[in-house]
Amino acid sequence: MKIIIAPDSFKESLKASDVANVIKAGFSQIYPDAHYTLLPLADGGEGTVEAMVDALDGDIINAIITDPLGDKGNAFYGISKDNQYAIIEMAAASGLERVPIDRRDAKITTSYGTGELIYHALEKGAKKFIIGIGGSATNDGGAGMLQALGIKLLDRNGKQIGYGGQALANLNQIDISQMDPRLQHCDFEVACDVTNPLTGKNGASVIFGPQKGANTADIKLLDNNLKHFAQMIKRDLGIDVEHIPGTGAAGGMGAALLAFLNAKLKPGIEIITELLNFDHLIKDADLVITGEGRLDHQSINGKVPIGIATIAKKYNKPVIAIVGSLGDKVEIVYPYGISAMFSILSKVSTLADALDPKTATYNLYLNARNIAATLKIGTQLK
Repeated sequence: MKIIIAPDSFKESLKASDVANVIKAGFSQIYPDAHYTLLPLADGGEGTVEAMVDALDGDIINAIITDPLGDKGNAFYGISKDNQYAIIEMAAASGLERVPIDRRDAKITTSYGTGELIYHALEKGAKKFIIGIGGSATNDGGAGMLQALGIKLLDRNGKQIGYGGQALANLNQIDISQMDPRLQHCDFEVACDVTNPLTGKNGASVIFGPQKGANTADIKLLDNNLKHFAQMIKRDLGIDVEHIPGTGAAGGMGAALLAFLNAKLKPGIEIITELLNFDHLIKDADLVITGEGRLDHQSINGKVPIGIATIAKKYNKPVIAIVGSLGDKVEIVYPYGISAMFSILSKVSTLADALDPKTATYNLYLNARNIAATLKIGTQLK
C-alpha cells in the first residue's frame, strides 16, 4: 500500500515535518510494510521555507537584513540544492512578528529587508523565486523592496524617498535604469491567497492597515499614498495595478511584484503542488493523508488540505484529514475531496494544553494509529 502524508503545520504547536512523521509513526503500528511518502507542506505563509527546503533537499540560508523599523537583523530564506529556486517568506524579513506591538506603525515600516533577501538569493545564483507574502508589517506598496533592488523612487529634488508608506506622498519619479539586471532573467511566483485590490474600501490600507498599527487618519493617508504610487507606476511604467485582485496583499507588495518583476500571483498551495509535481505523485497512491491546525469553512480558501484534496479528487484517491480541531461549518469541505476528517482532541482541554507540543504529539500519534486500525478492521469485515 502506498500512502502519501502531506500536512501543513499545526500552527503554534507542531511543524509540518513533525506532523508528517508522527502520522507515519501511528500508521506504521498497523501498516508497517506500507510505502510512505512524506511531503510536509505550507500554503505560502509561515513554514513555507522549511517545508519547501525539505521537499527540494535544499538549504536554509541566513542573511543580515533591514527590518521593518530600519534596524539591522537576521533573517533567512530557502534555496534548492541546485541553487535555482529561492523560497522567501516576506514575514521573515518584513513581518509583523519583527515589530513589538507598541512600536507598530504602518506609516513608517519598510519592506526593504525582503528586497535584500531577493538580492542575497540572486548572489547565490537563483533564477526562480517563490515568495510568500503573508504576515507583513508594511504598507509601503513594496517600495522598500524595490529600493533594495536598485530601483530609484525619487522626490522632486531627485533624491530617494524615505522608508514607509507615508513617504510615498513624496514620490515624483520612478527610475528603473539601475534595477539589478539579473532580475530580467528571473521568474517570480507569489503565494497570494487574498484578492484585495491595492486601494479603496477593500484595499491594503483599509483592510490590513489596522493590524499594522494604523489608525483612522493613517488609513486615509496610506490609501491616498498607494493611489499616488499606482498613478506613478501607470505613468512611468505603463502598467495599471490599482484595481487588480491581489495587488493589495501585504500592504501593496503584490502590486510591486507584479508591476516591476512581472510576478504571477497565485494561491500558495497551487504553486507548491505544481513545483513538487504532486499530480504525478498522487496517481499511484492508495491513500492520501493531510491536515492542519484547524479545519473549518474558511479552509476552502487556499489552505493545504483542500489544495491536496482537490488534486486527489481528480484521480479518485481517498483523502483523510487529521487536524487539531474541527471548526464551524466544516462539512463544506467534503465536496472538495475530503473523504473523512478527524480532530486529534480526545477530551476537553484549555487552548494552552491543546497546543502543547508534547500533548499534541501524543494526541496526533494516537489518532493516526486508531484511524489506521479502523481502516484495517474495515478491510477484514465481511
